[in-house]
Amino acid sequence: MKLSACIEWLFAEASPDFANRIRLAKAAGLDAVEFWFWSNKDLDAIDAALKETGMILSGFVAEPMIALTDPANHAAFLAGLATSMRTAQRLGAKVLIAQAGDDLPGRTREEQHKALVDGLRSAAEVLEGSGVRLGVEPLNTLIDHPGYYLSSTREALNVVDEVGRPEIGIVYDLYHSYVMGEHIEDVLKHRVSRVIHAHVADHPGRNDPGLGEIDLGARIAWLYENGYTGSIGLEYRPRGDTAAALERVRTALSVAA
Repeated sequence: MKLSACIEWLFAEASPDFANRIRLAKAAGLDAVEFWFWSNKDLDAIDAALKETGMILSGFVAEPMIALTDPANHAAFLAGLATSMRTAQRLGAKVLIAQAGDDLPGRTREEQHKALVDGLRSAAEVLEGSGVRLGVEPLNTLIDHPGYYLSSTREALNVVDEVGRPEIGIVYDLYHSYVMGEHIEDVLKHRVSRVIHAHVADHPGRNDPGLGEIDLGARIAWLYENGYTGSIGLEYRPRGDTAAALERVRTALSVAA
């Protein structure tokens, strides 16, 4: 199991210097880091910290984050995707993350599904041969993202299968999936290969693994046993000192937990 720290939240209590959180993640024995938007970051400082520590950058958000369910947004998204891809190549990241956008009033789900598929097919053309993949992320609509279009992992996988391109997969967040009442062995059966990155947090609270009710160890074990080869993104709100809690977090994420 390879662990990737989302340094938007992890180590934020220890350092206001964003790039320094990469050094803190390295010192804590983590394998990689990730973050959200890149355009508001000091990329030179991040690049220097990655090279200094030898840390891997798992990925970040493809900008702009606009609704792919609306065809009117596709041109702007694809132009931004090309720039995000070049940034990923510069920093050594292999994954970009996209969100579908909110359920649009006045549009049927069928119309929005088609727009999402069409947008991702065009995105695959932009990414072809780059070594960078794009993962669309299902999110829960019950707590964190009311009104979001793509709350079902099955539907996200169906979209990816319809796109039919290796450049496109999903980001599977075990927290969001659990909140939506999904069971990993049901929604990912025979389709783990479509998962290009995974996220974890516990429930309730979206806090440190081990502080809630989700059987994260068993779910992660199932994920790896069924062919997942990527890292596990630690995307949670730490309740205290990030580094001090990591032993407990690792235990919660292990098969023995």
